[in-house]
Amino acid sequence: MADQATPTDAPKSSRRRPRFFDNFDDDEMRDDSYTEAALAYHKRQGLELAVKARWVAMSIIGVFLLFVAPWPEVLYYEFILLLLCINGWWIRRVGRVGQSRTELVLIFVDLLLMVVGIIGPNPIGLDDWPQAMQYRFGNFSYLFLILAVGTLAYSWRTVIAIGTWTAGMWAGALVLSIWLSDPVPGMSDAVTAALPGWPDLAHLIDPNEFNIRLRVQEIVVFLLVAITLGLSVRRFNRLLRSNAALERERTNLSRYFSPNVVEELSQNDEPLKQIRNHNIAVLFVDIVGFTEFAATRKPEEVIETLREFHGLMETAVFAHSGTLDKYLGDGLMATFGTPSPSENDAQNALQCVRQMMRDVDVWNEARIERQQLPLRVGFGAHYGPAVLADIGANRLEFAVVGNTVNVASRLESMTRGLNARLVISDGMRAEVLREGGDECLDGLQKFTDQDVRGVAEKLTVWAFERPKDHSA
Repeated sequence: MADQATPTDAPKSSRRRPRFFDNFDDDEMRDDSYTEAALAYHKRQGLELAVKARWVAMSIIGVFLLFVAPWPEVLYYEFILLLLCINGWWIRRVGRVGQSRTELVLIFVDLLLMVVGIIGPNPIGLDDWPQAMQYRFGNFSYLFLILAVGTLAYSWRTVIAIGTWTAGMWAGALVLSIWLSDPVPGMSDAVTAALPGWPDLAHLIDPNEFNIRLRVQEIVVFLLVAITLGLSVRRFNRLLRSNAALERERTNLSRYFSPNVVEELSQNDEPLKQIRNHNIAVLFVDIVGFTEFAATRKPEEVIETLREFHGLMETAVFAHSGTLDKYLGDGLMATFGTPSPSENDAQNALQCVRQMMRDVDVWNEARIERQQLPLRVGFGAHYGPAVLADIGANRLEFAVVGNTVNVASRLESMTRGLNARLVISDGMRAEVLREGGDECLDGLQKFTDQDVRGVAEKLTVWAFERPKDHSA
C-alpha cells in the first residue's frame, strides 16, 4: 500500500541507463525486475523529497507560530512539530516498496499527532476556553499538508487511506469533545441576549457551539480531495510502470542496435525510411589469422575470445558516438556520422581506433598472463560519401552502402602487407585535419601509389606501423 507512485522523466537511450537499474545485471532484467527497480528508486526519491518538504514546512510553521500563538502555549505546539519531524525521519528509514506495516503505523502516528495537537487541550495553556473553540482557529487546513506530502512518496491506496484515517480521527475527536467537555456556564446565554434578533448568528458565534455541520463539511471536502489526489497518484503510478517498460524496451534495443540508432528510432515515426546521402567515416576491424587460431581451439574458447574482443570494440565505438553496423565473425564494421552527420565524424573514428588499440594491448597483456596467445588486430578507415537507409520488407535493417565502405574494408586488408595496425585513406586524413584533430594522426606514415583492390587509381594511404615485437 505504501509504494511509490510518482512518474519519472524518460532518459535518453544513447546515455547510460537510469540509476534505478544499476543493481541489476542484464540477465536479471526481466519485466518484474525493471518495474521493481523503478518503483524502489522512485520510492526512495519520493521519501527523501517528502521528508525535506516536511522539515521545511514544519520550520516555516514553527516560525509562524512564534508570532501568532501566545506564550508559553506555543512551546506545546513547537513540541508537536518536532515530533512530526522525527516521525518523518523514521518513515524515511523504514519506507519501502509494497505494503509495510511499520510505515503505515508511522503514517497513522503522523495523523494522530496532528489531530491531537489541533483538537486536544494545551497542557501548558493559561486560557480556560470552551473546548468548541479549538475548532474555530482554522487549524484543520494543516492536515492538508500531511496529505499533500503523502502524494510524493506513497501509493494511491495510501493517499486515500490518509484521507480516510484523517476523516475518522477528526470525526472521533468531535464526538469525544462533545461527550467529554462541558459548556462554559452563562456564555451561550450572554451571546443570545446580545443578539436577540439574530438567533442563527448567535448560534454560529456561540463559543460553546461545535457547529457540527461545518465539521462535517470539513470531513467531506477532505475526503474528496484525498480521493482526487489518490486517483491522480494512481495515474502517475501507471505512467511510471509504462516508462519502466519503455526503458526496458530501449535497453533491449540497445543490445541489438547502436544507441544513436535507438535514439533516432525513439524520436521519429519513420526515422530511417528516408534515403540519405552524405559523407561518413567507416571503420573495419578484424583479428588477423583468427581462422587458424579457431581451428586449434575448443569452441567454448573461441566464442569466449570473440565475446571479450567484441565487447572491447563495441564499448569504444559507442564511447565515440559511433554506430556498430554489424559484426563480421571475428571483426566488425562501425560507422561515424550515422544516422546523422556531425562536425567531428572522422576525428571520432580515429579517436575510437586509438582507444581500441590501447584496449587490445591491455587485453593481450591479460591473455599472456593467463598463458593464452596474444592476437593481432587490423584497423582500416576511410571517409567519403555513402548511401544510408533501411532495407528489407518486414524485418528492416539500417544499411550503409557505397564505395566508401568497400575502400575501408580494403584498407583494413592492407594492414597485412604494410605490417601496420591501422591504415587510413588520404581523404580520411584530410578530413581529420579539417576537423582540427591533428593529435589523432600522430605516428602515421605516408605510403604513396598503393594498389587498392576494387579501386582503379592508385591511392595514397597513411599507416600506423606495427612494432616488430608487438603481437597486436
